[in-house]
This record gives sequence, structure tokens and C-alpha cells, in this order.
Amino acid sequence: MKDLRPFLEHTNLQPTITSTDVETLVLEAKNHHLFGVCIPPFWVEKASREINEAPISLITVIGYPLGYQRTETKLTTISKALEDGADELDVVMNISAFKTRMSWVKIELAKCSTLIHDNGKLLKVILETAYLNTSEITEACKICSDAGVDFVKTSTGFTDGATVEDIVHMRKILPKEIGIKASGGIGTYGKAFAMLKAGADRIGTSSAMKIIKHV
Repeated sequence: MKDLRPFLEHTNLQPTITSTDVETLVLEAKNHHLFGVCIPPFWVEKASREINEAPISLITVIGYPLGYQRTETKLTTISKALEDGADELDVVMNISAFKTRMSWVKIELAKCSTLIHDNGKLLKVILETAYLNTSEITEACKICSDAGVDFVKTSTGFTDGATVEDIVHMRKILPKEIGIKASGGIGTYGKAFAMLKAGADRIGTSSAMKIIKHV
């Protein structure tokens, strides 16, 4: 069976996450050689200390989970997360503005992209594909591409999340240099493997320990 560990972002974005949970998440990622951990911004500084020199990427979310914060708020949160040690920022696209067909969506993502890339880090944009039809996913992917993002991500995990069909479609639309992160409802080895086979480059999951039992 394919070793999925290098593709897994070990995730805990639950509102009840505690300091002990952060420590456990990082320790599991270290012990099992996972790609990284994804946690709320509040815990980035602690997680950075826990990771120390280990080869684990530290990922956090911005504008989570609804995405309709003001751009200034997102940029401030990004700046603090970078200061605290984040390596990758998963920014929730403003679906409210997108559905209103405002050009501000691309402007906001471009501003986030500039700030993150100026600091040598990576930007992933969360579309929340469960709220979008196929043509909207196409449009959103093109906006992300124009804004210079590094990855496009399917879901916050608060909706039905990733589907193989969405991953296949996104891979057709996005240029090859932009990665895809599948997330939301990926709780088994079979589903995680199917997402990678469909074209995903990363898997965000709160079930990493369950998935790697198959290795």
C-alpha cells in the first residue's frame, strides 16, 4: 500500500482544542513522520516551540471558518501567524463576496499572497467547494491562479468537504505549479488514497492516525 504519511497534514481545528492536544498532535506528527500539523492561529507559537527543529511544516488557518472577515483583519492575523512561526497559511476565500461577484476577492487574495510570499512562506486558499457549483469552482480556481496562490484547498472541514469529482475538476483547471489540498471528511486510507490518485497533492485530515495504520 502507498505510504501516505508524506502527504498528510495532521489537523485539529476543533473549538475544544487544548494545549495538551497541540502537544499530542505535534508528537504524533514527529513520531510518524507526517508532513505537518494544522492548528488554529492561537496555538501557532506553542506548536512552533514543540516542533523545534523537526522537519514538520506548521500550518494554520486564516479567516476560519467563514472567510468573510475584513481583509485588514486577515492580513493582521497572517502577520501574527508568520511572526509566531507558521510555514503555511490556509486562507478562507470570502465566499460572500465571491457570490456577490465582487472583484475584491482577487484583490484580497493577491494582498495575502504578497504578504505571505514576501516572508518566504506558502499560501493555500480554501474554497469551500460544497457551497459552489462546477462553474463557480472553475471561476474560483482561476481567481486563485491569477492571485498567485500556491495551493487551492477544498474545504474547512465544516461542510461535506472534498470529493474525487471536485479534485479531478480542479486539477484540470489549475496550472500544474499550483497544488491541491483535499480536506473535509477524509477519514479512511481508501478515501485519502482516492484523493491523491485524483490529483490532490496534500491531505488535510483529523484522522491521520487511523489512516496510517494501513502502512
